[in-house]
Amino acid sequence: MPGNWSNQQFLTLLSDFGDRDVYVAVMKGVIAQINPKLSVVDLTHQIPPQNIAAARFSLMNAYPYFPEGTVHIAVVDPGVGSKRRAIAVEFAQGFLVGPDNGTFSGVLAQTPAIAVVELTNSRYWRTPEPSKTFHGRDIFAPVAAHLASGVTLQQLGHEIDPASLVQMNLKNCTETKTGWFGCIQYIDHFGNLVSNIPGNYVQNKRWCVQVSGLMIPGCDTYSNVKAGEVVALVGSHGWVEIAINSGDAHSQLQLNLQDPLEVISY
Repeated sequence: MPGNWSNQQFLTLLSDFGDRDVYVAVMKGVIAQINPKLSVVDLTHQIPPQNIAAARFSLMNAYPYFPEGTVHIAVVDPGVGSKRRAIAVEFAQGFLVGPDNGTFSGVLAQTPAIAVVELTNSRYWRTPEPSKTFHGRDIFAPVAAHLASGVTLQQLGHEIDPASLVQMNLKNCTETKTGWFGCIQYIDHFGNLVSNIPGNYVQNKRWCVQVSGLMIPGCDTYSNVKAGEVVALVGSHGWVEIAINSGDAHSQLQLNLQDPLEVISY
């Protein structure tokens, strides 16, 4: 049985900062200056630069595995320094802190926002005059640390309408006469092409994926086909994906984010 960890508070970090520079460590330092007892978990810092779609997908598929009350910081922020809003969101399982640019739209499609504030109270920033290029250090990290330490959402700024949040411009998954039409929403480290069609749609069915002139059979595992062959399956994340056994579907099939595909059930 799990132990009693009721006093342990988690923060997660997701960014496109990579591991070559000190940006991630600096954010952790800012958090530790506010509350060194917080447990900070790196989701990933290898999001492709400025790739909001990849950030959206990664956060959406990570948050369910953390305790209630976790504060998630996501900083993939091509609009830093512009008029884009800095926000904090309360939802059923915790909080989201970062830029209002669509990164949170995947999470909030699954579990709607309870309340949202624009981060206008500079008392909880690292400095009232933040850098124009590093809000992760000067706004998002300190705000998240204060939030995880007991500061209320409402103290961080003024409330805004959740319906006004920026949405990721992703093609919807829609039902057709023969199955479902969708698109590629993420490309992982292995080159697997992850669609926005939920895997439970094909559960206990015979199915295939039609994309770019190909008809790809739906299988249970990568090894259902020979090495180098294309396969469609439901990944561990719960979405229909296209892969190549022991290969890279992205580079070999030349398919990209937002490219359309269709799942056919028969």
